[in-house]
Amino acid sequence: MKTLYLVRHAKSSWKYPKLDDFERPLNNRGRKNAPFIGNKLNKLKVVPDLIISSPANRAAMTARIIADKIHYPLVKILYSESIYDSSERTLIHVTQGIDDTVNTAMLVGHNPGLTGFANYISDHPITNIPTCGVFCIDLYIASWSEIDERCGKFAFFEFPKKYTS
Repeated sequence: MKTLYLVRHAKSSWKYPKLDDFERPLNNRGRKNAPFIGNKLNKLKVVPDLIISSPANRAAMTARIIADKIHYPLVKILYSESIYDSSERTLIHVTQGIDDTVNTAMLVGHNPGLTGFANYISDHPITNIPTCGVFCIDLYIASWSEIDERCGKFAFFEFPKKYTS
């Protein structure tokens, strides 16, 4: 069995409209929500063997903040251009390429690809992974190359607005 955490980047800033989409940083809410969710994951004893993040600034910042809170070494975060602006199909391909010595993996990326991917592999359909949301799926596979439709069972779904009114 494998476990996959799908993490959407925290809320990004639109303060600088001329800034390229790839370079947009987190806004104040994003910088507050990422450590909050990181602490929630730490309490849930989330310890991935591997974190792969989109290299886009907002995703990379989210990955580093969460990694710090769950005591994952920042130098071990892998960055994959494929995750930026990716489709569900691309995320399937990225995940299928994970080494089988890895039992728990975390992908940090963007919508709509993450939500589509979650719905493809999980038995629990969702309409959206919100910013800084974490959707966890236990996968009934021995090898990451076996990722396929409905191969996993929903484990949990955490997101900041779950804790605010």
